[in-house]
Amino acid sequence: MQAVTLTDQGQVRAYNEDSTNAVQNSLGEYLVVVADGMGGHQAGDVASALAVESLQLSWEEEEAGFRPGRAEAWLLHTIQQANETILTLSKEKPQYAGMGTTLVAAVCTSEFITIAHVGDSRAYLIGNNALSQKTSDHSLVNELVKNGQLSEEEAEDHPRKNVLLRALGTDLNVKVDVHTFEWDEEEAALFCSDGLTNKLSDAQLEVVMNSDQLLEEKAAELIRLANEAGGEDNITVAIIENSSSSGSEV
Repeated sequence: MQAVTLTDQGQVRAYNEDSTNAVQNSLGEYLVVVADGMGGHQAGDVASALAVESLQLSWEEEEAGFRPGRAEAWLLHTIQQANETILTLSKEKPQYAGMGTTLVAAVCTSEFITIAHVGDSRAYLIGNNALSQKTSDHSLVNELVKNGQLSEEEAEDHPRKNVLLRALGTDLNVKVDVHTFEWDEEEAALFCSDGLTNKLSDAQLEVVMNSDQLLEEKAAELIRLANEAGGEDNITVAIIENSSSSGSEV
């Protein structure tokens, strides 16, 4: 497997509140994380960095060799720990009050990928040249779409599009969605913040992900296109490919 992560401030924001990382264990299994912080400068960036760091530290302490059930349990446990860490700091330090972050994280082995998420950062799988979204946004607008109160078109420009129903670090207990999918060699996964998906369509994502570019070139191209389309938000991309190649491009 090989992975790459890339984050960009965008064209408008004065700072970057996104965080990301991809780390490999001794068996070549990967943890991939993308977090999109909220709460303003020195709050949102702190929350997202804490989320990524918390999962990474737990990963480095974990014994390698995951099966699906263990991967799901590990993600649920470590995300709850990260939630508590962020919440505790937000209560201890007034300047961090109200901070929180989205999170999409995955345990990736050569046989399966287990994806967990909170908020509206997304995960996609790419197989047989087709892109498939594997997360459902925990947002007000997405709930209205699912309930038939808004169309997909109306949701695109809804004034409350950024209102989240779930986030990490805002409540003592956080509900995490977690699912496991089998994947074959040469399939890939894309993880991203909404700074990407608010600017690019699934068709645009699919074209880039199916190109012959290197992983780092695909990540850079996705960010370039989002910036070209306005880049009003921070943009973060993590890509992992289930290839026989060893090593990381992170």
